[in-house]
Amino acid sequence: MASSKEIRGKIKSVEGTKKITKAMEMVSVSKMRKAQERMRAGRPYSEKIGNIAANLAQANPEYKHAFLTANPGAKVAGFVVVTTDKGLCGGLNTNLLRATTTKLKDLEAAGQKAEVVAIGNKGLGFMNRIGAKVVAQVTHLGDKPHIEKLVGPVKVLLDAYAEGKLSAVYLCYTQFINTMKQETVIKQLLPLTTDSMKTANADGSPAHAWDYLYEPDAAAVIDELLVRYAEALVYQAVAENMASEQSARMVAMKAATDNAGTLIGELKLIYNKTRQAAITKELSEIVSGAAAVG
Repeated sequence: MASSKEIRGKIKSVEGTKKITKAMEMVSVSKMRKAQERMRAGRPYSEKIGNIAANLAQANPEYKHAFLTANPGAKVAGFVVVTTDKGLCGGLNTNLLRATTTKLKDLEAAGQKAEVVAIGNKGLGFMNRIGAKVVAQVTHLGDKPHIEKLVGPVKVLLDAYAEGKLSAVYLCYTQFINTMKQETVIKQLLPLTTDSMKTANADGSPAHAWDYLYEPDAAAVIDELLVRYAEALVYQAVAENMASEQSARMVAMKAATDNAGTLIGELKLIYNKTRQAAITKELSEIVSGAAAVG
């Protein structure tokens, strides 16, 4: 059995860890609120620009943008993998990377190779370890996503698809559902379909299709808008992932704090038993010594 001194040292160590995890939990709560506000603020924009892009594509069936056209001859798929820069957020990154790896293996079995744009340190490190071809990366985004930092790396895959080099582009991220629940999402970013871009009305009926007056012309507007739409989807995915990260970290740190409290209680119980046993042993020795002298 460990000595009383060793147990006291363990108790102090766990108490120090508990203070750290409690502080991290409180920081995550503050960051989570801001991340959720940014994430919710971005959703209406991505939905609206999707509706407009779908209406433009349908109103001009004679013009097909490259993002709306499949590339059946291409043997390479692109992946935008959104993860966190830091750990200590439960199984958030693990679940996403496991699902992404499964998708990569399925495409490999179908004779497709993959090119990856890694957003976040965890995803970058994982992709390098498994030997995936990382064509662009962006890390250290901080607590707030910046569209100017995302455009460059994502443009590598968008341009490659427009040139017919990629069969599809997939967006992998963690969608924020609520504080206790986040879902792994792997969705097709390109080729875009009018069904995927449209959102329904509140009653479930399809949104009304509008036609527009174009300046300078429909092709130029569609070209610019579809690129902005793809970038908006990636930005929204990063915002969703950041909100999920802070929520998962808050839950993980709360669990760690609770576990530390439980462990401290168990160690104190062991310490008291050890101390009591030592006192009892000393008393027995005193009594035995007195009896021997007598």
